[in-house]
Amino acid sequence: MSSSVRAWRPDVPGIDEVFHARFVEHAYPPHTHSTWTLLVVDDGAVRYDLDRAEHGALTSAVTLLPPGVAHDGRSATTGGFRKRVLYLDDSAFPPAMVGRAVDRPAVVDDVLRRAIDRLHRVLERPGDEFSARSGLVLAVDRLAAHLAGDGPDDHPVRDARTASGLRDLLDAHVVEGLLLDEAAASLHVSANHLVKAFSAEFGLPPHRYLVGRRVEVARRLLLAGLPAARVAVEAGFHDQAHLTRHFRRLLGVTPGTFAGRRSP
Repeated sequence: MSSSVRAWRPDVPGIDEVFHARFVEHAYPPHTHSTWTLLVVDDGAVRYDLDRAEHGALTSAVTLLPPGVAHDGRSATTGGFRKRVLYLDDSAFPPAMVGRAVDRPAVVDDVLRRAIDRLHRVLERPGDEFSARSGLVLAVDRLAAHLAGDGPDDHPVRDARTASGLRDLLDAHVVEGLLLDEAAASLHVSANHLVKAFSAEFGLPPHRYLVGRRVEVARRLLLAGLPAARVAVEAGFHDQAHLTRHFRRLLGVTPGTFAGRRSP
């Protein structure tokens, strides 16, 4: 298989760039980034030197490379490697974490690995910025716990008042949506606390709640006879494909099929 590269800048605060690549023979020379490099390997393995010490990036691990520290990279196997990278703003972690990331760039955490995989899949689809920001906040918090040496705290966050406050905000902004960080600031908590409190209280993360409310709006508009393309916009979806994806996931049918079966 030949080498291939795909890169884009998502409209998600905290993520400077998304980079997906398949390399067979390419080897990175020593270089640095101004961002944090959050890397997962999906196929093969990568050998790299970080601050003159050799490391390996495997499919089972999450690799976090700090800004300003020289590193290179090359395939550890003859078949090359496939990777997905998030370049995170340099403010993602405190400067004191740089040295800890140099010492331990690899994190083995199945929950974190799955969360980053989901985040990449969300980032590949337009219109799910709230979901992407929620996933990023949780991933960064979990990585920070590993860097601090404490390990993640997987106990649910019990804060019904904050969770209800976010639900009220989501209900008031179903169509236009809202920024996760602005919601957290208005409720005087961190974004991570907000997501965890909502999930513990209502049994689903806030972005899924918001999507469910938008699907409810879409159902009413479809039953009123509006075309799906117009319904997508008026219900708060990015476009008709965005509406169709979530509508089918929740109801098992497309918006067109749903509208075509309405009773007179």
